[in-house]
Amino acid sequence: METVPDTDEVVHEPSREFVESTNVYAFMQEYGIDDYDGLIERTCGEVDWFWDELPDYLGVEFYEGYDEVRDDADGPQFTRWYPGGRINVAHNVVDRHAAPESETRNKVACIWEGEPGEVREITFHELHRQANKVANALEERGVGTGDTVGLYMPMVPEVISILYGCFKVGAIAVPIFSGFGVDAVATRIEDAECSVLFTGDGFYRRGGEIVLKDTADEAIEAAGHVEHAIVFDRLGASDPESGVDVPWEDGRDEWWHETVERADDGYETKALPSEQESMLLYSSGTTGKPKGIVHTHAGVQMQCAKEIYFGFDHKPWDRFFWVSDIGWMMGPWTLIGNHTFGGTIFMYEGAPDYPDPDRFWEMIDRHGLTVFGISPTAIRALRKHGDEWLDGHNLSSLRLLGSTGEPWDPESWMWFYENVGGGEAPIINISGGTEICGCFLMPMPTQPLKPCTLGGPGLGMAVDIVNSAGESIADVHERGFLVARDSCPSMTKSLWDGDERYLEEYWSTFEEPPLWDHGDWAQKDEDGFWFLHGRADDALNVAGRKVGPAEVEGALIEHDAVNQAAAVGVPDDTTGTAVVAYVVLEEGHAVSDALREELRELVGEELGKPFRPREVLFVDEFPKTQSGKIIRRAIASIYAGEELGDMSSIENPDALEKIQAAK
Repeated sequence: METVPDTDEVVHEPSREFVESTNVYAFMQEYGIDDYDGLIERTCGEVDWFWDELPDYLGVEFYEGYDEVRDDADGPQFTRWYPGGRINVAHNVVDRHAAPESETRNKVACIWEGEPGEVREITFHELHRQANKVANALEERGVGTGDTVGLYMPMVPEVISILYGCFKVGAIAVPIFSGFGVDAVATRIEDAECSVLFTGDGFYRRGGEIVLKDTADEAIEAAGHVEHAIVFDRLGASDPESGVDVPWEDGRDEWWHETVERADDGYETKALPSEQESMLLYSSGTTGKPKGIVHTHAGVQMQCAKEIYFGFDHKPWDRFFWVSDIGWMMGPWTLIGNHTFGGTIFMYEGAPDYPDPDRFWEMIDRHGLTVFGISPTAIRALRKHGDEWLDGHNLSSLRLLGSTGEPWDPESWMWFYENVGGGEAPIINISGGTEICGCFLMPMPTQPLKPCTLGGPGLGMAVDIVNSAGESIADVHERGFLVARDSCPSMTKSLWDGDERYLEEYWSTFEEPPLWDHGDWAQKDEDGFWFLHGRADDALNVAGRKVGPAEVEGALIEHDAVNQAAAVGVPDDTTGTAVVAYVVLEEGHAVSDALREELRELVGEELGKPFRPREVLFVDEFPKTQSGKIIRRAIASIYAGEELGDMSSIENPDALEKIQAAK
């Protein structure tokens, strides 16, 4: 077996020159903060001070100043941030950058590449005009402040103007993942009661045409509420000669180019209360009805801007690419964070390995991208194709890498760091969630890094690690629950369907004092580096001992034959729960009983004999979301012969049959 990287060893040490060039270093100098520990102590210990300083420091503009940084009279669960202030995200991300006197007026806001290869560039001036047209089109259809608007769109630049147009009129944007099926789309439309839905005729994926409009129609029929469907023509369906046929309902359906493009391009953005809702982002969770996460204008504005500026060290020349869909949190996060500073984002429509596995590397090289974010699972899949696909591509433009979504394994982290980042670009491995449209944990680019670490608390995020009694165990280096001891501006103000579920989901585990339970296993090591060990609610309880699936998977991936692994818990008469492991092999390795036994023993050596998998099953791929997360609950349900439930978020439904066949 190949040498496994040691997660206890620092492998990235930024140069003094790089450290002193960063935005976070300049902030520390400004406020007399000597080192990283002092930075965390000051920003996370003096939460009110930090979030009060930030608007001026980052240049975020309020139409009217706030009365106080926050009102937490009702406790951290219902903190009101920047009360009395008036703001609009659209003003900060597009209006001021498109002003006639602005240096960014003709700067490129978005570079877009379609899967077939076409490229478009949109300036802030063009984005401003188009967002104004969206705003006017919405008002013409009766949409105003507090109304909900669905975005079930392909990844085309127009999604940016739709999002910002919603912000301008005070409408609540409801982004919906373009890969969702009928049930998931209908659930979100029905829950949010969207009167307007933006969608497209379809998009390109793996060389084929994926029709979106028929799914949208079925969802509208099931959900109701939608009075206007505005359809962007991506596949050419508006041309009768195109051969692309989409369903159409006269009186409800309208083409984008016949409505939005013909609307007036002047609009005065509304000055809204700080707490005015800006987005309704849905988090599917593991079971039950999706949770409607309610975000505000001031909240997402401050959080996204802070993270891009400090964690990702925003520079005016950056070209920022995060692999995401507008329907996932990372889509709006990327846009709001970068555009606050007049930055350029890169958007790609299609599959990561089409037409070949070097598509990302080729685009990074050709467009000179400087920041690249992706999920660990996606990197594992690309690594499987081999290092030769990186040959001939110059990735030296990359200065920072990013990742989120799930825990890393050390080998894949090192492969990303050395092969994609050239052993120089730090991996800003972040973790938070839709619930805060940002990160509880994120390294600063000034920090040394160990493989797989998340660095430490995000700035202004009062997080901790506690035991089941709610007692802090971070500094004794034990594994425990990741919690927040205080709120932050972007923390969901509640859930769309009411306070009761909100309190139950996040604040019921630790009630005195009230702590936000994020549901992750976390640990801080002796050197101060924080790590995650998977979801606490995914823990496998084997004979009274608990282990996270990520730990079993990490042990399996240490074997040089294993590319990816998924561990699930199944009922067992003796131990209560037994571990079953599914494995995707590296090329050149064959399935054998001897390999099965090797893998079982490897887990036993790493984690203890009780955690040796009862079975090791081999498959070609795992069911995943488009953001790259393995859907373990689907794997466990198939093994147990249970109903799968809602599988609408799955990117590759054929993988379910392969899991079934492996059993």
